[in-house]
Amino acid sequence: MGVEVERLMNLLMRAGLKKNIAKSLAYMVNRDEVTSREIEKEMGLRQPEVSIAMQWLRKRGWVIKRDVKKEGKGRPVHAYKLAKPFPQILSEIIREIEAKIDEDRKVVEELKKFAQAS
Repeated sequence: MGVEVERLMNLLMRAGLKKNIAKSLAYMVNRDEVTSREIEKEMGLRQPEVSIAMQWLRKRGWVIKRDVKKEGKGRPVHAYKLAKPFPQILSEIIREIEAKIDEDRKVVEELKKFAQAS
């Protein structure tokens, strides 16, 4: 794992994303399409962790899934790619953090009012 991928992964986790989601998203940033097996291997995640991360990312509309049929029998391999430009995904994350900060500030102000009244 490269230094920039690791740095991004850590920032995403600090922003509130779960580790498996942060690792999966960070891995996908500069790649056109990746398979779940690639993410497992390169990011040290187990198959269920990648599957859960991809489900979450798909629900957010950040990732698109495509089934790739393998030669012969067996289950298809899942391939994923970002559904929108990464800066747009980051903007959504930033907006959520800013909304949380605003909400936390309101709570602090309310608590200060209680402290002054006591």
